[in-house]
Amino acid sequence: MDSYLRKGSHTTSRLTCHIVWCSKYRYKVLKGDIQVRCRELLIQICEAEDIEILKGVVSSDHVHMHIEYAPTLSVSYIVKQLKGRTSRKLQQEFTQLSYRYWGKHFWASGYGVWSTGNITDKMVNEYLEHHRKDDSDNSNFILE
Repeated sequence: MDSYLRKGSHTTSRLTCHIVWCSKYRYKVLKGDIQVRCRELLIQICEAEDIEILKGVVSSDHVHMHIEYAPTLSVSYIVKQLKGRTSRKLQQEFTQLSYRYWGKHFWASGYGVWSTGNITDKMVNEYLEHHRKDDSDNSNFILE
């Protein structure tokens, strides 16, 4: 399991999430060369930001990514980088997109994100309950 952990000077973490976002108006523009280039750009951005892609799919009108990232990054920052850089580069390289997206907005606003990982809510609650019961000297302060 340790091989999956990200270690820093003062941290040990494994932060993972599933992110989804769509093309503006759900237009099915991620096809052919545009789809291939979008995939390449997402991989490049993740490598530059030290984000590991666990799995991902570039569909014709949306993107799904399951990623692992450092605790120094926020999900909102990650999505901003992924959507912003791909939008700019795709519109620069594929000028035909300007006919459909005249306002320079390639992706729809917003995104969906769900945390993922190797422990469940039940496991966390059992762990905390165990610490509550082991408090023989009443030194733990219960939060509820």
